[in-house]
Amino acid sequence: RVSMPSMTKPVVGVIGNAQVINDRHNVQLVGQRNLQAIAEVAGALPLMFAGTPDITDIDALLGAVDGILLTGARANVHPAHFGVEPDPRHEPYDQARDAMALALIEACVARGIPLFGICRGFQEMNVAFGGSLHPEIRELPGRMNHRMPRLENGEIHPDPEVVFADRHEVRLVAGGLFAGLLGCETIRVNSLHGQGILEPGERVVVEGVAEDGTIEAIRVAEAPSFAVGVQWHAEYDPQRNPINRALFKAFGAALLDHRRTP
Repeated sequence: RVSMPSMTKPVVGVIGNAQVINDRHNVQLVGQRNLQAIAEVAGALPLMFAGTPDITDIDALLGAVDGILLTGARANVHPAHFGVEPDPRHEPYDQARDAMALALIEACVARGIPLFGICRGFQEMNVAFGGSLHPEIRELPGRMNHRMPRLENGEIHPDPEVVFADRHEVRLVAGGLFAGLLGCETIRVNSLHGQGILEPGERVVVEGVAEDGTIEAIRVAEAPSFAVGVQWHAEYDPQRNPINRALFKAFGAALLDHRRTP
């Protein structure tokens, strides 16, 4: 690791998502709320990096940061990573991000670098340890529609307060990591996803489940540092939401611990 002055802030690498702007410009995008959550709540400096192995060298990246945030994204994780044939209905995919994130997750856990996965990032953590996903959780028997609210004409609701409103409960495992961090065993969260965990991966410990049985919170077993994921969008409002604030504060504390470790 590069020697840094003791007064500098921890640095968090935030993964980018491939997108084409105006049908011609290939870009890497990161939602601003992710950056603000890191800066304003975790107390760290967000550093965007390209979600593609062709550009981002994992060793160099992990030598420059104190933690990684895997954000949500529109693209689904490609089903080839868990032995399922792709279906055009479940596009788009971002296979460069798949390759980047899955390798990065393993490296972070192995090296004890704090890792926080949100929505797609949560799903990537499960796949990295051999778990599977279902492309449309709402199609499973007894499940609710976890996708974002839409108007009667099918368009996404224009009011972010409606889109990101708390939609359902999550029951946390008694005595688990999340219950300890949050000081309770039931929380309410937003819901903006189609894909979700089907079978947990080998080292994936389920920490929270929605009222319909959908897995919502996980941690990686025997990880030497913070390695947790949530299905909901915790980055939306940690400045005022006590649940999401506690998660980003815990991430920030883990970043400081990592920075202080020789």
